[in-house]
Amino acid sequence: MDTIILITILIVIVGLAFDFINGFHDIANAVATCISTRALKPRVAIMMAAVMNFLGAISFTGVAEGLTKNIVDPFSLHNGEFVVLCGLVAAVIWNLLTWVIGMPSSSSHALIGSIAGAAIASAGFTSLNYAGFGTIIIALIISPILGFTIGYLIYSAFKWIFRNRKRAKTNRHFKVAQIFTAAIQAYAHGTNDAQKTMGMITLALVASGLLKESAGVPFWVQFLCAASMAIGSSVGGFRIIKTVGTKIMRIEPVTGVAADVSSLSVIMTATLTHLPVSTTQVIDSSIMGVGTANHKKEVNWRTGKNMLVTWIITLPISAGLAAIVYWLAAAIFL
Repeated sequence: MDTIILITILIVIVGLAFDFINGFHDIANAVATCISTRALKPRVAIMMAAVMNFLGAISFTGVAEGLTKNIVDPFSLHNGEFVVLCGLVAAVIWNLLTWVIGMPSSSSHALIGSIAGAAIASAGFTSLNYAGFGTIIIALIISPILGFTIGYLIYSAFKWIFRNRKRAKTNRHFKVAQIFTAAIQAYAHGTNDAQKTMGMITLALVASGLLKESAGVPFWVQFLCAASMAIGSSVGGFRIIKTVGTKIMRIEPVTGVAADVSSLSVIMTATLTHLPVSTTQVIDSSIMGVGTANHKKEVNWRTGKNMLVTWIITLPISAGLAAIVYWLAAAIFL
């Protein structure tokens, strides 16, 4: 079998593995609030989220099409398909490591950092599309700030609107609403996160000459990525669910709905504008924004600090890990 074809097949396999891991790694963020408030039983919430993840992933391709051009130019790399493969392997390794310790790190940071690191290892810093890559980094930085701010504003509005109602009665009504907001949030997660792997597989197909650059994301790539993420979501990431649902703040139905509405609005806006964002960052920062509006002492800032550190180090560490993977693999196979 031709080497390029073999590497492309491996990219598809590893890419689908990344989406599977992303599914059970990140599904915690979409359903943690409704599980912690017992609006839904864990297994029911996870299966609902898996279905909504699939529907979201199959609905859009704009982020994927933008991602194939905004990190690297596939035609500028001598071994473009090999670069993508090494980047995906590094991203999978990082996601598994953070899942083992139960830390909700950013799969988006891991994937983007890994592809950039492998490209730099292959062709130097000039291989990066700095304009597009800069736009991605800005989106990754601004989105959690927006999540925190909108979460703060939404819950502040809820407090004012329901100021004369008993807390217990308000929570009973919001417990039902939380089922719908969690479902929509899972849908939003699928619209953005699954597309990143679609973009990487499409990048490899273009780099290997198997797909024209103007062809867009093939439907079979979109379907397989959506299905892989949905299957991974059905497994569930209970370690991270515990961190997101209980260790940031004590979540009630009314605060859970506020956090869900905040995060899904930011994620869907990013999807519609074809920008990849970290759903992990957006959801967790929304929870912290809501907690701050409720009572800042309710937020476990130590957990928030640990998350922030993980978010910051993921991009450079995954880039360094991808460079190491590339150098080792190149020494063996190239």
